[in-house]
Amino acid sequence: MIEISNRYSRVAEYLENEVGFEKWSRCHYPGLRYNIMTTNMVESLNSMLVNARDFPYVALLDVIQEKMSKWWNDRRIVAMAITTPLTLSRESELRPRFAQSNCRHTSQLNLITYHVKGGELEGVVDIFNKTCTCKEFDIDKLPCVHAVAAAHHAQVSVYSLVSPYYTKEYYVLAYGETIYPVGSQSQWDVPNEVAARIVLPREVKDKKRGRPKTSRFPSVGEFRKRKNRCGKYGAYGHYCSG
Repeated sequence: MIEISNRYSRVAEYLENEVGFEKWSRCHYPGLRYNIMTTNMVESLNSMLVNARDFPYVALLDVIQEKMSKWWNDRRIVAMAITTPLTLSRESELRPRFAQSNCRHTSQLNLITYHVKGGELEGVVDIFNKTCTCKEFDIDKLPCVHAVAAAHHAQVSVYSLVSPYYTKEYYVLAYGETIYPVGSQSQWDVPNEVAARIVLPREVKDKKRGRPKTSRFPSVGEFRKRKNRCGKYGAYGHYCSG
């Protein structure tokens, strides 16, 4: 924030006083993000629609529906095939912590609180409220090394401390519904009050000169690979010296 203030004082004042840190800084966000950055989802959707953005609205919606239907079906198949209590990514993240917890020394402070020492950072774990002073357990809702060690000491299942949103059951439920095609426009059941509405075309502004830009500007710190173009044949991906 200091760097922003030094370079763009008005922007820093706007972000701090009018927008608020909780709306753009993950460490200040009061909700649960589960280690997911929502902007990545937006970029993925934009990338998927890069060739369909110039389609008419109805055709664009058909592309979105077809792609979403495929995504839902593919993920439903993957979810049904899981044989572990958690999703594959969370299971692979949690498993190494079982071995790491064996090198920790755990002492019980009261019925629900445990002090775990060893490693680079020690932690105080509350297995009832599912928190740890290292904050990794609090933010990700997946037991950290300290929480795993405390669960073993308390003879509590580690999986009982995991957020239910990481389980196979929730994964299956998330993609349990089927996204069906809308169908032909002649078969739509449009209410009379909607059909009676007159929708005017949008206001068309004067276009800028030159070819319109279709790709977004890269973010700060983001680098794109430059494609080599063959000087002899004009194709990308190879280079001919002769």
